[in-house]
Amino acid sequence: MSLIEIVIPSRYQSTRLPGKPLVKIAGVEMIRRVADIADAVCREQDDCSYRVATDDERILDFCRKHDIPAVMTSPDCRSGTERCLAAVENIVPAPKLIVNLQGDNPLCPPHVVSALIDSWRGDSTGDVFTPCVHLSWEEYDRLLESKKVTPFSGTMVLVDRYDYALAFSKVTIPAIRNVEKAKELLPLSPVRRHVGLYAYTLDALRRYMTLGPSHYEPGHIEGLEQMRFLENGMRIKVVPDDYRGRKTTSGV
Repeated sequence: MSLIEIVIPSRYQSTRLPGKPLVKIAGVEMIRRVADIADAVCREQDDCSYRVATDDERILDFCRKHDIPAVMTSPDCRSGTERCLAAVENIVPAPKLIVNLQGDNPLCPPHVVSALIDSWRGDSTGDVFTPCVHLSWEEYDRLLESKKVTPFSGTMVLVDRYDYALAFSKVTIPAIRNVEKAKELLPLSPVRRHVGLYAYTLDALRRYMTLGPSHYEPGHIEGLEQMRFLENGMRIKVVPDDYRGRKTTSGV
């Protein structure tokens, strides 16, 4: 089996869009588009494979019909993170790194996934790997404008000098006291926008599932599950990347 497993959690039931994985985007089902992203990464990376993790026979049948590796997982999985663990628990030997590529993220560039894998290959101390975009001043200005309309869209991350996460927040961090002075001194803004994609070591993923929610995790506060790792002393390596001309990597 592979050292690295990309897992694509894919539920059929969705409050806003039932059957979402099988909805066609420009004539191609969403789950096929995401599987194509994983396949592109695996063709580039050594010792890497992928599988869809679903709770619905319709998605499983579709994947089998189109030669997409897939496995059934319990409908009781409470999150995509939990479904990722369920999808790899019976793999022997177990993978060392699990990438959580959500099944409703057909716009995720393969290079962003590969960047997480490359970072893990060169890092022996990280528990979790996740990307960010270091915002230009123009992007920072656009972010502030968007926050006026949707204040809790977008997540920021503070990092230490070794690019490990210090904190995540829905507010714009760090605060900038004097923007004009900062623009004179810094070629880029100090703000990093988090991209919601994760790769976990197997040990980190197993430990995560034994932990209770952090103080900042509930939806009525920050609503950020990654704070559970930080609050329990686990290390999140933040991998800088960019959209390479794309406007977003957001899911559906």
